[in-house]
Amino acid sequence: MSYHVLVDDTFCSTDQSHRYTKGEYETYGEALAVCREIVDRFLRHECATGMPASAAYFRYMMFGKEPSIVEYSESPDTSPGFSARDFARARCEELCSRNPEKNDQHGVVTTCPA
Repeated sequence: MSYHVLVDDTFCSTDQSHRYTKGEYETYGEALAVCREIVDRFLRHECATGMPASAAYFRYMMFGKEPSIVEYSESPDTSPGFSARDFARARCEELCSRNPEKNDQHGVVTTCPA
């Protein structure tokens, strides 16, 4: 069994020619960590001090990368899946509501450049 991480561009979400394969991973956990990092990287870069979570999420929906996990298996059992949009929405709330000098739960400094 393997898990492939595919990445779409939210700006061109209907054009699959912009989709690329990030990699193939042996476990769901590895693929999930890669997907979360793709979303987090965008949010850390685009986040601005004092930005409301709704504005950060809007920027993600317009310009972010949307990773997904595709399981390649002979087994009828499926992985729990991953919603980049749900993860981004939750991370926007988390990043925009905390003290900008504090580390988040993933150990990432959430300070955004002014």
